[in-house]
Order: sequence, then structure tokens, then C-alpha cells
Amino acid sequence: MASDLEKKAKEAFIDDHFELAVDLYSQAIDLNPNHAELFADRAQANIKLQNYTEAVADASRAIELNPSMAKAYLRKGTACMKLEEYQTAKTALQAGASLAPGDSRFANFIRECDERIAEETGTLPAVTLPTSSVAASIAHDAPSLNSLSSSAITATSAKPKFRHEFYQKPEEVVVTIFAKGIPSKNVSVDYGEQILSVTIDIPGEEPYHFQPRLFGKIVPAKCKYQVLSTKIEIRLAKAEAIQWTSLEFSKEPSVPQKINVSSAVVNRPTYPSSKGRAVDWDKLEAEVKKEEKEEKLDGDAALNKFFQEIYRDADEDTRRAMSKSFVESNGTVLSTNWKEVGSKKIESTPPDGMEVKKWEY
Repeated sequence: MASDLEKKAKEAFIDDHFELAVDLYSQAIDLNPNHAELFADRAQANIKLQNYTEAVADASRAIELNPSMAKAYLRKGTACMKLEEYQTAKTALQAGASLAPGDSRFANFIRECDERIAEETGTLPAVTLPTSSVAASIAHDAPSLNSLSSSAITATSAKPKFRHEFYQKPEEVVVTIFAKGIPSKNVSVDYGEQILSVTIDIPGEEPYHFQPRLFGKIVPAKCKYQVLSTKIEIRLAKAEAIQWTSLEFSKEPSVPQKINVSSAVVNRPTYPSSKGRAVDWDKLEAEVKKEEKEEKLDGDAALNKFFQEIYRDADEDTRRAMSKSFVESNGTVLSTNWKEVGSKKIESTPPDGMEVKKWEY
């Protein structure tokens, strides 16, 4: 059945029915999820549809299943170039070139990546687009280079299953996907220069894909993730210390704000007093806390402070025991043993010579 779907998908691709081809390849992958060829071919159809982040994810999966498949590296490189991820593209293309030394497309693409990288770093003046022969070679496996400068279409799951959010520090962005009880083996995370690709593949369900093009560039080698019991936590190392205004790339023009790490962390403001002298508020705060700690109390005040300290430093069961016993006994019993008081009602125990009376309204 999977082979029939693959055949129909190839026919649809040849007839330029790329959306149908993607759909048929997806059906075939559901039946045979470990067939690298299907992922590589779906990557090519996604490139035609300008779904570049999805194409990167498909090509990466194909490489994972079959590291010797040259065309998977070619398609990953092609999609990354469309996203202007030239360093990532070059790495993939160099790996593919070593597997197919006779394929001139790899050399042409690598040359193009070198030129684009040089333009970005300012080491060389701007160069013209490839010659017609090179362009023809590129057209063989990808859409026209005219769309290279256009922004990529952000790939989102057609059926979102999990909520995600992010926060950032000067040096990293932390992305959290709230997916409960997912085994680590079912989670795949891939990084590009400005791409995050997350796939959660649960048997019997439609795979979840989260593949945004990121607001800024990252350092893939320094990125990492962890699968926890209730979530997946992904730490993206920023390529430069700028403030991300959003997680995903936007076509709207924006001026990234540099984060001054040293001043943000080290420098603390001081404020002039009425006498013209600067006050060290940190020192003043420390002195107040020290005085409070060393304060000597007597009688009920000392006892109350003692109980407050016990409650503050106690675990949850101890706090529950203290609250329950004190309330139910009308303030005559205070227990820290939840096992003792948790399963019964605590009766009032007045001191010797006194008795409990209820207020009548």
C-alpha cells in the first residue's frame, strides 16, 4: 500500500501537483515511518511549495534514517539556502558532496554559500548571481533563486496539540513545549542557524511539528534540550546578545536592541540623600535584615516569631498539620505531624483549670 502511494506521489510531483504529492507522501510515511526515501522526496515537494522549514525537517529525518543518501543532503542544503541559512546549508552540502563527488550541483551550491557568507561577514564585495549554467543546475532541484531574499513561510502544525511559550536571557532563549508524559525517544529536535525544528511522534497519532524560523540567529552546537515529565525544554544559544521581540521571524522591520550584560548584572544605582551623600541601599537593606534577625523578643511575641519560623521553613505536610490542628482546636493545639492529625478532627484541649465555651450570637 505504501509503495502504491509513493508511486502516485511521484506522478503528482511530475505533474506539478505539489500539494497532492505532499499529502500522498505523508500517507505513505504514516504506513512506513522509517523509509528515508519518502522523507527526502517529501522534502523536495515542500521546497516547490516554499515550505522551507518543513523541507529542512524532512531532509534531516531522511539523513537520520539513511546517512548515506546524498540527495537528502542536497535538499536540506537547498532549503537552508532559501532561508538564508548559508552556513548550515554549506555543512549539509559538503557532507552530500563527499557521497556524490560527480554531482556538480553540490559544488555550485557550496560556491554560492561561500559568496553569500562572504557578503554577510563583509569579507568580500557583493557578487552577482550564478551564471546561467549554474542557475539551470539549481533549477533542476529547487525553485528559482529570485525568491532567495524573500522571507520563509513559517511552518505550523495543521493540528496543534501542545502549547508553547518562551522567555529569554542575554545569552539564550528558552522555549518550553508543554507535552506531558512523552518518552524521549519520541522527540526529535534539530537546529539551524535560524531554524528550530521539533517533532513529537506518538504511535497511532498524527505527528506534532513545530518548525519556526527564529527571530535571530543561534549557535546550533551550543543548543540543547531536555524531555521532562510535563514538558520539553529547549535552550537556544543566541549568536549575539540582542533582545528578541518575538520567538519567530517577522517581516516587519525592527531594530534589535543590544543587551549590555555587564551593566544589567553588575551596576546597581545609588541615590543621593538630602545631605548630598550617596546611600548604599544594598548595604542598608542588609543591615535592616540583620537587625530583624537579631531582635530579642519576649513573651507572646517571641513565641509567635518562633512558630512563624517553623511554619516558614516547614514542608507542605507540616504546614497542613499546623493549620488544621490550630483551626480545629480553636487555637489550643498545634501539631506538626500530618499523619497524626490528617485523618481525624482535632478537639479543643484547653489548659488546666480552663474550659471551652462556644460563642452564642
